[in-house]
Amino acid sequence: MNIFGVGLPEVTVILILALLIFGPKKLPELGKQLGKTLKSLKKASNEFQNEIDQVMSEEDKDESPKSIESNQNNEINQEKIDSENRNN
Repeated sequence: MNIFGVGLPEVTVILILALLIFGPKKLPELGKQLGKTLKSLKKASNEFQNEIDQVMSEEDKDESPKSIESNQNNEINQEKIDSENRNN
């Protein structure tokens, strides 16, 4: 078991210290608060990642029509050049 680079022996020492410092009555309350905090951090992280993904997909959508339009313009220009070369 490896949580945030902390192994099982380290987690055990941390829990024993927390038990000694806060006592058995406050430890469940602190655990609940820690769980809520981690849940809200995870939710905020997921929302942030979703916003980044959304912006990236919007940029991809914006770039695609430009590249298609650019390709069409290049083809038209190439056809004009080819037709002018044939006429000369």
